[in-house]
Amino acid sequence: MAARISEREGGLLLFRVAGIPVLLAPSWWIGSAIVVAFYAPLVDDLAPGTPPGVGLLLAALFAVFLGLSVLAHELGHCVAALRLGLPVRRLRLYLLGGLSEIMRTPGKPSHEGLVAGAGPIVSVALAVIFGIGAFVMEPGDVVWVLVFQVAAANVAVAVFNLLPGLPLDGGRIVRAGVWAATGQRAMGTRVAVVGGFAVAIALVAWALYGVAEGAEDRWLRLGVCVLTAWVVVAGARSELASERRRTWPAGVTLNDLILPVLQLPAESPVADALSTSAGRGVVLVRADGVAAGLLDTEAARKLAAASPFAPAEMAAEPILPETVLLADEPGEEIVERVQGTAAWQFLVVDLEGRPAGVLRREDLRAAIEKGV
Repeated sequence: MAARISEREGGLLLFRVAGIPVLLAPSWWIGSAIVVAFYAPLVDDLAPGTPPGVGLLLAALFAVFLGLSVLAHELGHCVAALRLGLPVRRLRLYLLGGLSEIMRTPGKPSHEGLVAGAGPIVSVALAVIFGIGAFVMEPGDVVWVLVFQVAAANVAVAVFNLLPGLPLDGGRIVRAGVWAATGQRAMGTRVAVVGGFAVAIALVAWALYGVAEGAEDRWLRLGVCVLTAWVVVAGARSELASERRRTWPAGVTLNDLILPVLQLPAESPVADALSTSAGRGVVLVRADGVAAGLLDTEAARKLAAASPFAPAEMAAEPILPETVLLADEPGEEIVERVQGTAAWQFLVVDLEGRPAGVLRREDLRAAIEKGV
């Protein structure tokens, strides 16, 4: 069972925190091996006379503590998101850090800022704790080296993540600020995406400067910076595409997209219900007046081919709270609900709760793609 979960989730399932699966991607091992390979030779410089075996062990421990620091950083995001009612799908540790997959977009700029800032706050707190530990210890000892380097690593994690460009935490904070100032989340995303490209350019420029100056770590710096810049650019472009997908199409109203609704008895023959629908959404109602669901036309076709007189209710898609939309609901909230719910059609009701139409996922997606 654990193997199947690992394969499905895209990494090794380590444990769960508050129901959130924590996964270790295969690339994490590559990153840790690189950290050990480059850190072990530095141990003797920081603590002269350290035996090679001890230096290797210290490098391995540093890689582990670095992974735990990244994990703590991402858990900061997760805890903040859960406190704000935002579900988290999973937390993954990979080659260049970690990723908390929050399933719902924050509805307010303040929520965006709080979730984004929680990770760096945790990293700063860890840097302070380990920094105090290094301060009270005797410098030069191998344990002091480990504690000092973990403190420095957390400072680096906090500073890097606060750079003002998506998909970094600093970019999300920039987006929250622009969103709060303009009232437009899309504007904040565009500004933060520009920041992401600027961060990527700065990383590559710093790496090339090191090569030109003949810095001792120039080739390591070049490799890490180019890879990081590529990840930042890819993440920024993904954020921009995601923002476009969640933006309600300009010049389009909900009434332009919904199908007119038809109510039929749930016990109607499925073949009759299918032919009667004719481009309309069908609400199937039981004899007691309770809605049995929306007619799933694909399931209805299959059922009608095999048993045309079977009750249409057998081809109904249940009407759940998350598949009911209010006619006056904001467009972006409708888009997010549709994209985050595993259903292909949604019942739209008016302020009095009466069916006003049916919105199909494919119709909304086509309108968004046309607008983009």
